[in-house]
Amino acid sequence: MDTKWAYLLSRLAIGLSFFGHGLVRLPKLAGFSKWMVGQFSKSYLPDALVIPFSYILPFAEFIAGLMIILGLFTRQGLLLAGVISLALIFGTTLIENWEALPSQLIHVAFLSVLLAYLPHNSYAVDKIIRK
Repeated sequence: MDTKWAYLLSRLAIGLSFFGHGLVRLPKLAGFSKWMVGQFSKSYLPDALVIPFSYILPFAEFIAGLMIILGLFTRQGLLLAGVISLALIFGTTLIENWEALPSQLIHVAFLSVLLAYLPHNSYAVDKIIRK
């Protein structure tokens, strides 16, 4: 029984992180995009890749976070969050922002554990739908 509560606690923690990241960026999308383009101005990535990514990222974080929080299509939400994290890790290394890397790696570790223990995802909309 405690494993189900532990899973829920971990799922909510990582879900809130992604949801919150997206939520605070959505109202200021243009400013966030401008900031991100500035961060990558000296990297190998062209603006033609950075700009669309900077506009998609907040929506992707918000959606992944919401899916994970609700436990709705949990596997897909965790995988989406994983893909987002890998893209962020790649970008982080390109701009040599080593301070951000540990946090991103911790997110991936959380996501990996949640995927590995998905059968413990009992308190979730997924369980209601399957009944």
